[in-house]
Amino acid sequence: MKLHVNGSEREVDAPADMPLLWVLRDLLGMTGTKFGCGIAQCGACTVHVDGAPLRACVTPASAVEGRKITTIEGLSNDGSHPVQRAWAELDVVQCGYCQSGQIMSAAALLTQIPKPTDADIDQALSGNLCRCGTYQRIRAAVHRAADLGKG
Repeated sequence: MKLHVNGSEREVDAPADMPLLWVLRDLLGMTGTKFGCGIAQCGACTVHVDGAPLRACVTPASAVEGRKITTIEGLSNDGSHPVQRAWAELDVVQCGYCQSGQIMSAAALLTQIPKPTDADIDQALSGNLCRCGTYQRIRAAVHRAADLGKG
């Protein structure tokens, strides 16, 4: 099957029901997208499909064939995306495991709502769990990213 990932057309030899997460990680070597729970509850595997956040752990690769897939590696190649910059400036990361999913959800939010309220942020990122509890810094970073530029 052909997948459009991070601006490139990629041919992958995968079963149609193989989760997108494993295609990205195991077949394409894009390990920034993380496996957390495997049941779409934690958000660690969040990627964008046609600009919307999607849980890659439960999405068959065949379901996104011909659609635009963006992973954390494709958000920016040098960490210059406003959300990535804000995360670094505010030292959001503690253990870091959930952060690629948090960043991808935040970037999707800022595309839809360029100046979100706390309630907007809480709602958009409510499905992204952080075991370290950095939610205050995550919220502050989303506001900072909004100030830095379009997500």
